[in-house]
Amino acid sequence: MTSETLALSRASAIRQLQFHFKQQKWSLRELFATDPQRTTSFSCEASGIYLDFSKNHLRQDTLQLLLDYAEDQDLSSQIAALLEGANVNNTEHRPALHTALRFQGAAKTEHERAVADCRVQMQRFADSIHQQKWLGFSGKAIRHIVNIGIGGSDLGPRMVVEALGSWHKESIRVHFVANIDGADLINTLKGLNPEETLFIIASKSFSTLETRENALSARRWVLAAGATEKQLSQHFVAVSSNIVAAQDFGIAPENIFPMWDWVGGRYSLWSAIGLPIILACGYNVYEQLLAGAHSMDTHFASAPLKENLPVLLALIQFWYRQCWGASSQVILPYAQRLSKFPAWMQQLDMESLGKSVDKEGKPLEYPSGSVIWGTEGTNGQHSFHQLLHQGTDLIPADFIAIKQPTSELSEQHRWLLACCISQSQALLRGKSLHETRQELEDAGYTHREAHALAPHKAIPGNRPSNTLILEKLDPLHLGALLALYEHKVFTSGCLMGINPFDQWGVELGKQLSAQIYNAADGNVPEDWDSSTRSLMEKLL
Repeated sequence: MTSETLALSRASAIRQLQFHFKQQKWSLRELFATDPQRTTSFSCEASGIYLDFSKNHLRQDTLQLLLDYAEDQDLSSQIAALLEGANVNNTEHRPALHTALRFQGAAKTEHERAVADCRVQMQRFADSIHQQKWLGFSGKAIRHIVNIGIGGSDLGPRMVVEALGSWHKESIRVHFVANIDGADLINTLKGLNPEETLFIIASKSFSTLETRENALSARRWVLAAGATEKQLSQHFVAVSSNIVAAQDFGIAPENIFPMWDWVGGRYSLWSAIGLPIILACGYNVYEQLLAGAHSMDTHFASAPLKENLPVLLALIQFWYRQCWGASSQVILPYAQRLSKFPAWMQQLDMESLGKSVDKEGKPLEYPSGSVIWGTEGTNGQHSFHQLLHQGTDLIPADFIAIKQPTSELSEQHRWLLACCISQSQALLRGKSLHETRQELEDAGYTHREAHALAPHKAIPGNRPSNTLILEKLDPLHLGALLALYEHKVFTSGCLMGINPFDQWGVELGKQLSAQIYNAADGNVPEDWDSSTRSLMEKLL
């Protein structure tokens, strides 16, 4: 099917979905009342993750319309193209082979052989740290690892290291620095001994502004502690494709881990960017993380669309974005160890789907990506859940629950799960004006008082959510969860006809920041706007 045919089919199908939406009076309460076993038809499970999507405004004919749309967009072929290494990143003329990073068994392709070699390199390096064979310049063992990166070189490994806190090795502490604000680095280095600290410089180009400046400051910190230029190689390793720049910095060639163009930054935690995960938790844990993700890859490749978890999540988001006007989605992991998960999701989804043209460069005639936000439960209940329940915007929610406790405080975990379930139930049910008035009168309010107060306490309900349940928060299930959302985002790109693997929008700000930095010496271009010139004068 040609790109023009796909575009016409896409526009027609969206109009059909919008017509279907306008013909109904959508009530979640009524959907459950007319089908008490509704959850049986609107739930599925794969790779140890159970998805209940019954609390969405979906009927069987709605779901079928969405599945038909996916078929019309040739989704199955697009999934196959991704996994087979086709040039799905059409603007940069390369594949997106993050799934090759988590292959299992013997390496069969050139990419897999490169990955296998990198795994061996990472394992040997981690073993030398864990066995205290790698020593700092004064002969002391390394006890602190500081990962210096930003974006995909920070968010993924930072999130996983925190999520897998139960697997941390006692002898090593892993820290992360991303912000160019010097306070980030200074606060991280407080209390650390340079003689026992090793830095990972994670930057494909080895020239990313924030990473470069933090790395240079870290280098001065180690030198100031008494290390010689030659001894810097005992305190710095790199994950980069710029071998020359890394060596010029003082990093030994054998301690430069590869990055490949066929892996985007937001998908890179499965590569050597994941080195902090191995150092924090051990190589065996990393292998389980890869195995969990590979399991979801297999499901994504082979499951029918109607039972395919990433596809279903993408179709639901597409339904609410195109027909309900939902411009944001909230991610609510009910697990403290997943507190960084929403931030990882923000980059994954918004950097991938924040586009205004299709793959052919033609302006979109429909909305694209959503604003992704959230925090861990139950903290969100005491901050922004008010907006979810009584605000004027409809905001679909993804609840993520872990069945087994992540601590020995099992009674608190029971409360945590009760809060998670009750929030999704409250979004569905709400509390009508009549119910609120009756409740107030039953509590002793007069009829007049109840009628005056009820509008403030009534909750509209009829608000959608998915609930995902992991049996436990271990490397295997975490790997599957991350791959699930990666594939959901890819599917969303297919449904909207956009390339989810480039991110040209982030480049302009980088270019301008260098110009502004250099202009701070006083040579401000005349053609700059008055606001920029004024801010320059006040700040720089």
